[in-house]
Amino acid sequence: MSRIGRSLITVPAGTTITIDATHLTAKGSKGELGVDIFEGFEIKQTDTTIEVVQLVQNRITNAQFGLLRALIANVVIGVSEGFSKKLEMNGVGYRVEKKGSNLQFALGLSHKVDFECPADIELTIEGNIITVTGSDKQLVGATAANIRSLKKPEPYKGKGIKYVGEHIRRKAGKAAAKAA
Repeated sequence: MSRIGRSLITVPAGTTITIDATHLTAKGSKGELGVDIFEGFEIKQTDTTIEVVQLVQNRITNAQFGLLRALIANVVIGVSEGFSKKLEMNGVGYRVEKKGSNLQFALGLSHKVDFECPADIELTIEGNIITVTGSDKQLVGATAANIRSLKKPEPYKGKGIKYVGEHIRRKAGKAAAKAA
């Protein structure tokens, strides 16, 4: 049995959970999200907790047990607190500006790069830090990854877009190779 699947999910105050036979919906201050319940599982709700119960023991349900609990926990956290990722831009002349809800990047290319923001995602800019916030964890992570893919950090000078706290392994250049 999965240790993650067996642990209870605490429901914060102000969050309402609706459970149907095949779908769980959570409403909170940050919005509304839902999760489809896999076959072979039952969701039990008390006043402040949610428990995922595995009805059938087989290879597929064993693999999905922890996943279903994690998906439900992410929905509950997303509608109550939300998720955020921070990206950092490094490089001479690298700039970003907000155009409505979208972003326009100057990344050392011959043209400016436009990035369309998905619905339910909020982008904020402070200097060279871009903050991606939203209630859906998967969408926040995917949006941050798409922004990072516009100009991945390169290993020689570290220029590009990286996550805050991400360590870029640096390589020695040509001059260092000749000296050795």
